Amino acid sequence: MAFNDLLLQVGGVGRFQKIQLILLTLPLLLTFLHNTLQNFTAAIPTHHCRPPANTNLSKDGDLEAWLPRDGQGQPESCLLFTSPQRGPPFPNGTETNGTGATEPCPHGWIYDNSTFPSTIVTEWDLVCTRKTLVQLSQSIFMAGILVGSLMSGIMADRLGRLKVLTWSYLLLVVSGTCAAFALNFSAYCVCRFLLGMAVSGASSSSMILNLEWLPIHARPSLGLLLGFVPTLGQLSLAGMAYALPHWRHLQLLVSLPFFVTFIYSRFVLLFSLYGVVMSLQSFEINIYLAQVFFTIVDPPFYFLGFLATKSLGRKRTQTASVLLSGVFIVTCAMIPLDRIFLRITMAVIGKGCLIGSMNCLFMYMGELYPTVMRQRGVNVTNCLANIGSILSPLVGMTSDLYPSLPLFIYGGVLVAACPITAPLPETLGLPLPNTLQDLERRWKEKSGQKQQEQQMVPLQSS
Repeated sequence: MAFNDLLLQVGGVGRFQKIQLILLTLPLLLTFLHNTLQNFTAAIPTHHCRPPANTNLSKDGDLEAWLPRDGQGQPESCLLFTSPQRGPPFPNGTETNGTGATEPCPHGWIYDNSTFPSTIVTEWDLVCTRKTLVQLSQSIFMAGILVGSLMSGIMADRLGRLKVLTWSYLLLVVSGTCAAFALNFSAYCVCRFLLGMAVSGASSSSMILNLEWLPIHARPSLGLLLGFVPTLGQLSLAGMAYALPHWRHLQLLVSLPFFVTFIYSRFVLLFSLYGVVMSLQSFEINIYLAQVFFTIVDPPFYFLGFLATKSLGRKRTQTASVLLSGVFIVTCAMIPLDRIFLRITMAVIGKGCLIGSMNCLFMYMGELYPTVMRQRGVNVTNCLANIGSILSPLVGMTSDLYPSLPLFIYGGVLVAACPITAPLPETLGLPLPNTLQDLERRWKEKSGQKQQEQQMVPLQSS
């Protein structure tokens, strides 16, 4: 008798599953925040070079005399005159002697702290020649997710999902707290790498534990719920970042609660034996409103993905959502930069289609692998996906060549990936396979049915 049949005999979804679902899902509200946390902790405020120490900044014109102007008449972010340049301005806003010799900022930078009083950028001067270190730190975090996917998958299949989940919570709170107290950028990157490992282990273990304890008819609802969890978390992140604009305080806020999670996760033994957004500033609107706007549109797409997954099946939903997402993102890249509202609309719809795809993917991955290797299979798949997450911030650097080039790359990759789902089987309405033999038997039965259909000759009326 299959495990799904046993669940149905004892009532399907009962108090046991409901309690387990609550205890495993609540921590995910904070877990997923670490993926996009650097939208705020690594935000880049407006900045310009700091003049020499003997400059009287309170005297009118002294600061401006040291700062070259760009084509729009704004102070250059990364250049300083070697000597003060004074004189009446030209009509275009540049100084009369604006052709004076310049040099990179030798005395540091002055930052506009009105929106972001403190970020890792302002604390460690990650601007100008060091600005790529911001994307590097995000790629390091994604590399941690990749390594964590490999390690936690193997360990969970050998030691059990709950042990891996518990120690992932402990690693998350320790590494997150250490990141908040990091003394330099290198130490911060090490902590972010460990955070990535912890996030991967916690999220995948929670998903697999919930999936394995639910009957077939309840799995689409699990995918819908797991879709709403990151949405609620991202909505709360905007409020948290607004209330705590200092990056160290915000880092602590999303990390320390896992001490409680680590403690109560041990009690889950009584109930059970479980991933366009990092570039909000590029749309040139208020970053807090952008965080809310880009997140609040997710629920409709979760519902659409939920309905499509139940009616059209996993395979068709996955293919269609990825294709539509790629089309809308490429369309966003083709819109002129000054059409901000239209660009945001296309980006939001493209992101929404990806949300629908993720909603389906949570289930689809778990249903494709047999129980004996489910977590390893899911985590290896996540590992391959996280290679893209590592490369994504690095692709963002190509905006220096052409502002919309990253969007063209992101959208083009999605469109090109659509045919990959063609060989995958449909799992709608099928029980979870327990062994590799179950998969082989299912594949043979499907192949036999196709051969019988091909051999059948329709009757012809005389």
